[in-house]
Amino acid sequence: MINNVSALALDVGLARIGLATNPIGVRIAQPQGFIANTNEVIQEIADRIEKDQITDLVIGLPRGLQGQDTAQTQYVNEFASKIEQAISIPIHMQDEALTSVKAEEELKSRGAPFEKGDIDALAATYILQDFLDELPEESHAV
Repeated sequence: MINNVSALALDVGLARIGLATNPIGVRIAQPQGFIANTNEVIQEIADRIEKDQITDLVIGLPRGLQGQDTAQTQYVNEFASKIEQAISIPIHMQDEALTSVKAEEELKSRGAPFEKGDIDALAATYILQDFLDELPEESHAV
């Protein structure tokens, strides 16, 4: 149920990982910047999950234009397997079709300077928003 969900979304790339979260009980994803994809990134994410009391991890799953697996799909699946060993919360794989393209277009339309990490963070926000939008509405007993 949405009232119990505070998710961290990841847009996993070879160099950087875009981050987004939502406050518990709120269906609005917010960009949280990016981190370098280094040898310490799994522990860095696990620490953030604990510190921020994250209940669910959402990882963007890249696919080819026809929905087929790609080298990046395999990389992200391997990344998810590694992080699964370091955390104890549910992991959700979320389709990330064209989120980076959409993020770059949005940032360009704003007319302000941006860097690649900003694209990653906004893409993570789209990934998380898609996940939150797919959650069932809280049912209210009468």
